[in-house]
Amino acid sequence: MALSNIGTWAQRIAQDWLVLELTNNDGATLGLVTALQFLPSLLLSIWGGRLADRFDKRKLMLLTNFGGGLGSALLGTLVLANVVQLWHVYVLAFAVGIFSAVDAPIRIAFNSELVGKDDLPNAVTLNSANFNLGRLIGPATSGAMIAAFGTGLSFIVNALSYVAVLISLSLVRKSDLHINHQRDRQATMADAWAYLRSRRDIQLIMATVFFATTFGLNFQIFNALMAKNEFHIGPAQFGALGTFLAIGSLSGALLSGRLEHRRLPKNIMMGAVVFGVSVAISGFAPSYVALAIILPFCGAIVLLTLISANTYVQTTTDPTLRGRVMGIYLMIFMGGTPLGSPVIGFCAAHFGTRPTIVVCGIIAAAGAAALLARGKNTPAAKPL
Repeated sequence: MALSNIGTWAQRIAQDWLVLELTNNDGATLGLVTALQFLPSLLLSIWGGRLADRFDKRKLMLLTNFGGGLGSALLGTLVLANVVQLWHVYVLAFAVGIFSAVDAPIRIAFNSELVGKDDLPNAVTLNSANFNLGRLIGPATSGAMIAAFGTGLSFIVNALSYVAVLISLSLVRKSDLHINHQRDRQATMADAWAYLRSRRDIQLIMATVFFATTFGLNFQIFNALMAKNEFHIGPAQFGALGTFLAIGSLSGALLSGRLEHRRLPKNIMMGAVVFGVSVAISGFAPSYVALAIILPFCGAIVLLTLISANTYVQTTTDPTLRGRVMGIYLMIFMGGTPLGSPVIGFCAAHFGTRPTIVVCGIIAAAGAAALLARGKNTPAAKPL
């Protein structure tokens, strides 16, 4: 996964830069491509969660990772052959998004089978640290490769990184997994929705995550537009912005392991408020250096918040429903992006990049603050 995460972030940077090159820096088109990439999360995350509760998670992940690697390889080949067109990016971003959307809830539910209940909170933290290590290395590496060779090589690197995942999954021994409940072949989403209706604490956390990710967690768009339209810098410096963000994210992920007893709904909502404010402040950054200083703080606070939310939902959910509940969680986590990205891109193109970022941060902070006020007396659940 360490290699795969580096490849994933390398591709994200290359895809954003490729779109801007093909469209003469059009923010609206960049928002549309981002929406297509994450639209499957809105449509298929729940289905992926249902599959996770019904079938062998390891075999499902072999299929999803093979598909994701194939889509990345196709896009890289088109770029290297110098025949890529914008519609190719639309189609393949959507295709890779399909495999990612199905894979995510399965992979999250698979964590508990790999490590067992007692180690699950630390496993979630380690997985997030792993992901952000990829975010630390991938963008800078991709920016350097784009500057030297163009965007095509980054897509090929990502495709090859899937090979590491496929090999490691094939070597996992089923006898060593922590499977302490029977798979429900008749699993339905109605059971998961009914369970969530009885869990006000999880409802508040999911709503908080929606505001934070839909309006605040759009650095893929924000950084690209700030780099191109405000600071007029090249791909290497743009990739470095992702690395600066990841420095904070990785720090937040590592710090999260020491704050296990603070993973409470009210603290998660308070963290989302601070994150929204920090995003709004980033919109006022007067220079590239100033933005590079602000981004690590944004990354640290959002990772502390989202790891706490993820861990709380996973560890307090009935294990027989965990896959389906995490599918709903991921639909909310990722599903706001295809709805918000086109709007953000349109607003940036018509009203300016900075005002768009500031308003997005304010909405994220205000939404979390309202939920905090509404749920201040909601008790926290104990891990199951």
